[in-house]
Amino acid sequence: MTPIPTGRLFGTDTGTDLVLTREFRAPIEDVWASLTEPDRTARWYGRWEGKAAPGSRIRVQMAYEAEAPWSELRIDACEPPRRLALSARDESGSWRLELLLTSHGGRTGLRFVQHLDTVEGLGEIGPGWEYYLDRLVASRDGTAMPSFDDYYPAQRDYFAHLRPTPV
Repeated sequence: MTPIPTGRLFGTDTGTDLVLTREFRAPIEDVWASLTEPDRTARWYGRWEGKAAPGSRIRVQMAYEAEAPWSELRIDACEPPRRLALSARDESGSWRLELLLTSHGGRTGLRFVQHLDTVEGLGEIGPGWEYYLDRLVASRDGTAMPSFDDYYPAQRDYFAHLRPTPV
């Protein structure tokens, strides 16, 4: 399978947003659980531990990265079942993420947003998010998990050449 990149860039008042979307044939509460419950996030991204509340910090083990590193994330907002905002700072810079859910006609849409300070490194970042979101889809559908080798370096140029669309 050759996955097709879906990411788009949007200019904002404060910078640039990388946006990826997915749609699920499931109730919004069930998709929310896939994004927030530790045993369910472990299936596609990694397990987490800590107190889940706005302003709190949690530790997440990125199970599908080399050496399965732990990272600390701050929960900036948690508005079940519609919005989860997280942030982190590490050696790669700052990460500000939002997962936004909408419900319509028995389907749930996911809008994944990374608020970027710079588009530098987007050729590496974008394929990673495509991979993880497709892992989310596979974990929910019970289908085979994708291989990162199908995303990177194949999608690097697509993301490296993206330009922001004005909002």
